[in-house]
Amino acid sequence: MTATRRSPVPRGHFPAGPWAPPPALVVVAHGSRDPRALRTVGALLDRVRQQRPGLPVHLGHIELNEPLLPATLASLGTADAVLVPLLLSRGYHIKRDIPEAAAKSAVRARVAGALGPHPLLVDALCARLAEAGWRTPTNDPTNDPTNDPADDPADDPADEETRRSSAVVLAAAGSRDPESRVDTGRTARLLAERLGVPVVPAYASTAAPTVPDAVRALAASGRHRVAVASYFTAPGRFATECAEAAPWIASAPLGTHPAMARLVLHRYDQALATRATTSGPALASA
Repeated sequence: MTATRRSPVPRGHFPAGPWAPPPALVVVAHGSRDPRALRTVGALLDRVRQQRPGLPVHLGHIELNEPLLPATLASLGTADAVLVPLLLSRGYHIKRDIPEAAAKSAVRARVAGALGPHPLLVDALCARLAEAGWRTPTNDPTNDPTNDPADDPADDPADEETRRSSAVVLAAAGSRDPESRVDTGRTARLLAERLGVPVVPAYASTAAPTVPDAVRALAASGRHRVAVASYFTAPGRFATECAEAAPWIASAPLGTHPAMARLVLHRYDQALATRATTSGPALASA
């Protein structure tokens, strides 16, 4: 009997069928000198694995931490993979660094876009603010039906003064790329719609305004009940400095919130649904 040979998969296409393993998920983190960041990213990947058992999940860093992305890709050989940046907005890393690393590897890869903007990020931001003590009238970010509005003076409809004095500074890392500011601004608008108070984007570096400048501008307009929402994926120097500038409360980084794991998998699935892939020097982003 003549053995039947399986047809090769055309370059530029992932295999399909019940026999084909799922493409690996490579989460691409920036890297940090703060050891808390590496622990947080590791815990987030554990959440991703729990939500999608059987999916191969790998980690690669752009800089500062091992494993670096090229080493992670090299370990996968010629496997199929989807690279999901653990980055909240567009910028140089997403447009150049990650695609170039993928194109130089033997991995047949698709590169997903930034995590944000997305409503799941707003879910996580609201939850972190609630943990820090934030409440607004008729906009309880915990969405917890057991909360009694009478327990919180800020939830009293008659307390309009509290609403008028409240605001949030959305503290992000910052980038020279104007599209990064666009993405952060969209997240700020989504958060403002959810909370019912002004949300001003501010930055730890490169872009303006800084968090202290945003706090001062809000105070000058009569907004003295100002919270700083940490728009960072993990603890680090920038997140710490922004939190220290908060005149009232500051939320924790997004970290391992369940919405973050769901969003990573959503970007993975989105990338799989697109037709373009990287294959050798070819490249496209989802």
